[in-house]
Amino acid sequence: MLSDSIENELASLADAAHEHVLYMQELGADGFEGEVVTRSVPIEVKQRPAAPQPVPRKAVPPAPSQRSNATPSPSTSANSLFEDIFKGPETKLPESNETFAEIWADVGDCSRCDLCKGRTNIVHTEGNQKARLMFVGEAPGADEDSQARPFIGRAGQLLNKIIEAIGMKREEVLIGNINRCRPPGNRAPLPDEVVMCKPFLLREIASARPEVIVVLGNTAMKNLLDTREGITRLRGIFQDYKGIKVMPTFHPAYLLRDPSKKRETWEDLKKVRDYLDSTRAKP
Repeated sequence: MLSDSIENELASLADAAHEHVLYMQELGADGFEGEVVTRSVPIEVKQRPAAPQPVPRKAVPPAPSQRSNATPSPSTSANSLFEDIFKGPETKLPESNETFAEIWADVGDCSRCDLCKGRTNIVHTEGNQKARLMFVGEAPGADEDSQARPFIGRAGQLLNKIIEAIGMKREEVLIGNINRCRPPGNRAPLPDEVVMCKPFLLREIASARPEVIVVLGNTAMKNLLDTREGITRLRGIFQDYKGIKVMPTFHPAYLLRDPSKKRETWEDLKKVRDYLDSTRAKP
């Protein structure tokens, strides 16, 4: 028969092990599933009163100084991710003290994408650099590439007439493109080509701060507004780019191929004219 001291020590160890198993089950630790087997001593011992059922422990959070360096819990990480997703992009046009000359100097003799291999000239934005109205197309064509000026071919001549029809002159507005180099065969710029060139246009917009931007055609609209919607769905409806009103309409080159769309384009530009008239400073 065991002595009382040994018996008490064994009983104490068994109680501690039993309590630890319950604690680990409470935490959901692997390897502690199933029912807890109560202790037993395979040696005859004196009968002793049953130990009280231990109360499962709760995890004690670390002190504030410890928590600051701890790995975030899954719920905390999920909340942070949720907030980042719904925070959204910056909605206001950034302040800018840049001049167009400084922006063009950064463009330099650009070789950031493969369009540099086939171009004759880089075609920068042209016009009044503090204009209330800006027109944005997708990329230069053959005439623009040869003369280093945007919208001077047949499509540009039609654009001039559109500008005059709303009571303005070409030199009063700002005219540019998403890309500054002509794509081969006048194809639409590829995504990697847009990524390289678009930031310079956005810097020009931040510098000029026009009241309205007219995006000409599907490619220009999608790249400026970062939308998947098509031009036929959004044309004629004012959109927003960081607080600037944006009017999507058909590209003049498309109007040359399908003159029946001129009436819809005229309706779109009348909305632009009426908005600019409504915000014009009174003498």
